[in-house]
Amino acid sequence: MGEPEYQQELEALRKRIDELDRQIVELLNQRAEIVVQVGKIKNAGGAPIYAPDREKAVLKRICEINRGPLPDRTLQAIWREMMSGSFALEKPLRIAYLGPDGSFSHMAAVAKFGSSVEYEAVNDIRGVFEEIARRHADFGVVPIENSVGGGIIDTLDAFIETDVKVCAEINMAIHHNLLANCSIEEIRKVYSKPEIFTQCQRWLTRTDLMGKTIAVASSSKAAEMATQEPYTAAIGSHLAADIYGLKIVCGNIEDNPNNVTRFFVIGREWARPTGEDKSAIMFTTQHKSGALAEVLDVFKVNGINLTFITSRPSKRRNWEYYFFADAEGHVESEAMKKALPRVKEHCLELHVLGSFPRAIEID
Repeated sequence: MGEPEYQQELEALRKRIDELDRQIVELLNQRAEIVVQVGKIKNAGGAPIYAPDREKAVLKRICEINRGPLPDRTLQAIWREMMSGSFALEKPLRIAYLGPDGSFSHMAAVAKFGSSVEYEAVNDIRGVFEEIARRHADFGVVPIENSVGGGIIDTLDAFIETDVKVCAEINMAIHHNLLANCSIEEIRKVYSKPEIFTQCQRWLTRTDLMGKTIAVASSSKAAEMATQEPYTAAIGSHLAADIYGLKIVCGNIEDNPNNVTRFFVIGREWARPTGEDKSAIMFTTQHKSGALAEVLDVFKVNGINLTFITSRPSKRRNWEYYFFADAEGHVESEAMKKALPRVKEHCLELHVLGSFPRAIEID
């Protein structure tokens, strides 16, 4: 008795898929051979291996030529991982991030650079900056602001004290998960950071777990501890669950489902213009009435939108502050070329921390 007709159709389609897979692998390796040549040229000319402007152009073109049925987001993920492999072929990249393993900074770094580069977990944000400044790492990933909590103080202060450049940004949705290797009814202790307990307060109260919470230094440390103690849970990322071998008992337990953290990729030079850029600026104003208003008015007159502004004490003189702002446009754009000299007239100091492609998507 012969095979059913549908089985024959399936077999024919699978053979076609196998043939396409063979062609895809062949084309990817042809692309990789060209990447190796590009790497040699970059190394000879001292050009950086990772170019945020080129990355943005490649991903934009992939979306433009996509005719489906695969969504743009799927193709972008494939290409990001392929570019990660390309970095390894050109020159191994080392990426520093605020650790430990499984942190949201770790997740953001992997989302940006893929799994084929080297990663270094650093104990504090200042340490990430120092790894870049000392050339121990090629790039670093640090949080700059959270949509719920605002600007990240340690990152802002590190910009005051070190000389690094912003070359890219990452927007990441922050989802908290209850991680454990037992049922929710068996949980006796829940470890995580105090801030995470605050962001999950309503859910923890409804499930009677709030009284079982114990604060620790990081969500990754919490996940590690949950593997070592019976009937213990942690609240952390899905990456922490994978790393430490925990099950996601309940996912997305945060009170605000729209919680997003923006990360900066820092390096030793900023990106070239793409046409969809932002610039990070740090400045102190003159000690006179209306100085900050005059600075802001310069941006307004030149049609430049500020998407982020905050301040930090200078720590050098009492009541002196550094202001941080993100402005739409590359520092090489005509509007910025006109605005920045005028801004400087009203400042004691003015530093461009970097220009970088504007991140539109949320990872």
